[in-house]
Amino acid sequence: MQERDEAPDFELQDSNGNTVKLSSFRGQKNVVLCFYPKNHLFACPSKLVFKNAKSTIDAYPQILALNAVLSAISVDTVEDQKKFVEEYNIPYLHLSDPKKIACKTYAGLNLVGLAKRSTFIINKEGKIAKIFRNIDVDSHGNEIVAALKNL
Repeated sequence: MQERDEAPDFELQDSNGNTVKLSSFRGQKNVVLCFYPKNHLFACPSKLVFKNAKSTIDAYPQILALNAVLSAISVDTVEDQKKFVEEYNIPYLHLSDPKKIACKTYAGLNLVGLAKRSTFIINKEGKIAKIFRNIDVDSHGNEIVAALKNL
């Protein structure tokens, strides 16, 4: 998958148990999809995962102001996503992909079958506008905002 490609559609449940379909945003909103391996990994506790997402959380109001929605996606269950979002008071939805369909299609899977950390920005027309594969956790929120401003 490359920039300017049509973004493949998917349907996943969010941390509230609601179904989210990517194509429902077409013509209305830009979409930011942040893929990550898992909330609770051995040697990578939730607090570390949350710390890695902090720059994105800090930039979230700017992302919304740029007519975009943001979702984080991992192989975690809906219940695990809900617990994680509530525990750390994360303002955006986390999508559950236990069958690894969207994770495999977009981010690709690592050797243990978890999503590779990456971010995809999809414009209102449903095209992939920007792909981030090497995530700098300290500045990633600002990178997302800059990419949205360039759409």
